[in-house]
Order: sequence, then C-alpha cells, then structure tokens
Amino acid sequence: MPLAFTRAVSPRLAECETTQAGRVEVARAREQHAAYERTLAEAGFDVRRLPELDDFPDGVFVEDTALLLGAHAVILRPGAASRGGETDSVAVGLTNSFAVHRLTTGHVDGGDVLRIGARLYVGISGRTDLAGIRALGALVASLGYEVVPVPVAGGLHLKSAATCVSNMLVHNPAWVSPDHFAGTDPLAVSPGEELGGNVLLACATLLTPADSPRTAEALAARGFAIVSLDISEMRKADAALTCMSLIAD
Repeated sequence: MPLAFTRAVSPRLAECETTQAGRVEVARAREQHAAYERTLAEAGFDVRRLPELDDFPDGVFVEDTALLLGAHAVILRPGAASRGGETDSVAVGLTNSFAVHRLTTGHVDGGDVLRIGARLYVGISGRTDLAGIRALGALVASLGYEVVPVPVAGGLHLKSAATCVSNMLVHNPAWVSPDHFAGTDPLAVSPGEELGGNVLLACATLLTPADSPRTAEALAARGFAIVSLDISEMRKADAALTCMSLIAD
C-alpha cells in the first residue's frame, strides 16, 4: 500500500506565513484537512501522521519540508525562517521508511519541486533561491535525478501554478510557461481558475480543488476519475492540494 505522510493542523494556523487576506478559522481548516486525509485513505493510501507541532503554524504543509524520491528522502530548507524548526521532526518521522539526506545550504520549499520522471523542475520563487536549487542539484545527482530551474511569475510556489499527471501538465499559463517542461502535454486551467493547476493524483483518483470546477471538468473529459475537495479555509493559508501531504512513489 502506498504511503502518504501528513501532519495535524496546528492550533496556531491563523498565525501562518501567508500572502492572503482574512484570518484562518482553525476549526474549519481542521474539518477540511480531515476530509483530505479521509480521501487519501479511501483512494488507497496508508496515511501516516508525522509528529504534531502545535507551535509551528505552517507545520501542516509537510510538502515544503521534504522531497521523497523512491527509497530516499531529502530534508529541505524552507524559505520562511519561521519554518526551519519543522524539519528535524520530519526527518525523524521518515527515518524508518527512507534513506534520509539533508539539504545544507540555500533554501528550497518542496512546493517548488515538480518531479517529472528523472527531472526535478524547481521554481525560483520567494521561498526557493538559486543557492538552494544548486545545492539540491548536487545532492540528487548521485540519486539519478537532474534539476531544472524554472522561473515562476505568480503564486506562492511552482506547484501553485503547475502539476503533472500522466505526462499532462495542468498549468496556469499566466504564472508559468509550459515550454519549460519538455515532453509534456499541456492543459491550461480554465479562465478565472488561477489555482486550478494544483491537482493531486491519489492512486487511481485525481483530487481537484472545488474552486476550479471547469478545470476539473476538462480533466474528467480526459478520462480521470475526479474527487473535488473544498479547501477554501486552507486557501487562506496559501494551501494547495499537494502541500498537505508527502506522497511516496
């Protein structure tokens, strides 16, 4: 059974690092996160929670702290200073399942890393810098992966703008050009659904955000079995579907 690692919503989520207006209602966010975890389990994942970190408002967004590559886990260095203390807990939680490596210089958020085959496309964003991208490239080269830097014009992370499903690049063309992703089949988000490019393949089910229904319809027309999730409260914390889990391949 494939693994999905998550973490509980901190009671301090309303203090998170966010670019959005509006205070997060923690109780509502917890309901949406619980539905997310249930959906992963129903899709076929063994959902394992990492240790709780009540004093880290962004701790639920586990994708930013690590990168899972087969039998290996790379512990990253998130770009927001307030998140640095999350990584040791993630390393402990992953040690029994993966060979753990650590990024030691620069900054990389996992939300900026889009894996397509043996290539890691890494967004140059407000949370991920060139020093971190170079360090990640040097680290993963020995594991058989190539790093490709990608400029991002909008959204918090690269994966706010684009994700890849079965070689199809679901993307917001205003935020990232599909030309950077060699060999993919591009599908642009529907007009007005700027966050629709972040989708998550959960075994045979494709999770899509409820705020992007027309993009979901376009994906269903391509043959995907769609489950739409309401993450409206989590959006106030700059959340996306991929950022709330670490999916092992």
